[in-house]
Amino acid sequence: MNLKDIGLVLLVVFIWGANFTVIKIGLEEIPPVLFSALRFAIVAIPAAFFIPFPKTSIWNVIAVGVFLGVIKFSLLFISMDVGVSAGLASLLLQAQVVFTIGLSVFIFKEEIKKNQLVGIIIAVLGFGMFFFAKEGNLTILGLVLILFAAIFWAISNLIMKKMKNVDLLHFMVWVSLIPPVPLAVLSYSMETSEPLSLLLDTSMQLWLAVLYTGFISTLLAFAIWGYLLKTYTAATVTPFALLIPVVGMLISSIFLNEKLGLIEMIGSCVVMIGLIVCVLGGRFMKYFKMRKENKNLIKNS
Repeated sequence: MNLKDIGLVLLVVFIWGANFTVIKIGLEEIPPVLFSALRFAIVAIPAAFFIPFPKTSIWNVIAVGVFLGVIKFSLLFISMDVGVSAGLASLLLQAQVVFTIGLSVFIFKEEIKKNQLVGIIIAVLGFGMFFFAKEGNLTILGLVLILFAAIFWAISNLIMKKMKNVDLLHFMVWVSLIPPVPLAVLSYSMETSEPLSLLLDTSMQLWLAVLYTGFISTLLAFAIWGYLLKTYTAATVTPFALLIPVVGMLISSIFLNEKLGLIEMIGSCVVMIGLIVCVLGGRFMKYFKMRKENKNLIKNS
């Protein structure tokens, strides 16, 4: 990967890491489901007029729109509204890695690798520690909601995994057309019966948050990510996603003054170790195997 593309992938990591702090700021003014509806509407309505429909089934677009756009993001936004800090949200949502591997084994009968099994066990132990955390950066309800959000993200991953040669940017634009109406209906029935009045009373800070989560975090970041996945192998690009919770926690600590308690810090480290083993453990095993073989060759020569 050349220096320009390393810069691009780090830009995406920064954008997605900062996204959790931006969401938390936006939730100070409007309820979570309404915020999620705005986030998708502001992306899809103008862009769909210029972006061609992706080369895939409309059912894939609808399915990902429902599972990712409606359910996953609603659960994520609600979890942050009821007591999950931005930093922990950026980490806990990465449970999608564990759930994606588990569902792939269960549904597609894929073979689970040793490093993935070890990584899952480590990560699950880390996630379990958060049920005993009492420092106030998350509630049990928030933790359960965000883990369910990760499950629905994993389901969306499996749908997209089956698609071949689909432009990710085009796909995400058309996926974004699905959530606004059902989310608006949910918000009207559950959150507020006067959404227009509520929106008219908001500040510029809220609209900047919506623009960021819509255009920058969704359109710009996915466009760059799609370019990188086309240019390099997934094994080269996806490990950079492990930096997202690191950036998320750092930015939330700076702008939201979020501090982790001892159990939360330990749990976060255990989860990160589990994720690293899941994603990169295979490479480490190959590296050490090659070193061992080379030593044996030198020894026998």
